Amino acid sequence: MSGPYNPSFLPSDVAPVSSSTVHAHSPLMATISLSSIHASPSSLRLSSSYSSQNTPTLSFYSHTKSSLSFSSVFLKPVTTPRSRTLTVVSAYGKLSETELIPLPPKPEEIAGNFPSESGVYAVYDQNDVLQFIGITRSIAASVLTHRKSVPELCCSVKVAVVDEPDRTALTQAWKSWMEEHIGATGKVPPGNESGNTTWVRQPPKRKSDLRLTPGRHTQLTVPLETLIEKLVKENKVVAFIKGSRSAPQCGFSQRVVGILESEGADYESVDVLDEEYNYGLRDTLKKYSNWPTFPQIFVNGELVGGCDILSSMHEKGELSALFKK
Repeated sequence: MSGPYNPSFLPSDVAPVSSSTVHAHSPLMATISLSSIHASPSSLRLSSSYSSQNTPTLSFYSHTKSSLSFSSVFLKPVTTPRSRTLTVVSAYGKLSETELIPLPPKPEEIAGNFPSESGVYAVYDQNDVLQFIGITRSIAASVLTHRKSVPELCCSVKVAVVDEPDRTALTQAWKSWMEEHIGATGKVPPGNESGNTTWVRQPPKRKSDLRLTPGRHTQLTVPLETLIEKLVKENKVVAFIKGSRSAPQCGFSQRVVGILESEGADYESVDVLDEEYNYGLRDTLKKYSNWPTFPQIFVNGELVGGCDILSSMHEKGELSALFKK
């Protein structure tokens, strides 16, 4: 057994992110090989449009003459605020038949009107000319980034959420939309041309996940509860999640990471499944917070709740004000 441990929060070592990794704030595809495009079945659901109506409307589309073949169709409801209009499509919705959604006038309104899930999106300028097709781990975060960096080219978007967002499904969704656009126009969108740096950029380095101890067999000089309290009191936003922020291990944790990043929150993350450096954290944190499940999000030292509460606050536009307190 090693010597006593004087508490401090140590960042974990995170492997460098390669340029081929899907990032919440940067689209993947800058170039395209026409010979490599093949459509494959998947399930997509489109985001809701920016609307002031109070009653959601649900629409279904089927494409009987599509050149793509699908072995099965799955429909999945989307949870959205009451003030938004909901559209659901089966399999790969055609780019040409996907609703073009005008962006809200204020950039800060984007987070509350677009999904934070993974998916494919297409960006149009003020003349409704397609500028870029991308895939992302957070649609809202990527749209917000484009809106801020190239506002004159990012005026409206088409988006579709990928229900099972592994890298293969995301890439297939991107290829499907790219194939349709190239087939119709004979051209690659300007932002996807080789060498373009306006739309695709190297993402900023992500923070490392925090470790509460230097190792499982290290003798602590203070109780784990004290380390937890020190952590949540000294950091504005702390998310206790399953897995790392770069690779969440459950859908709820992935959703929370997506929301925090779409809100632009400066947050710390702790992996409750790390039995080497956070041994005993899950049981201790449940007692500390009196909350039985994960993830758990603390703001200004107080427990906000889990994924459902954070999602509800995000959809109502309440998180930005909370993070500014």
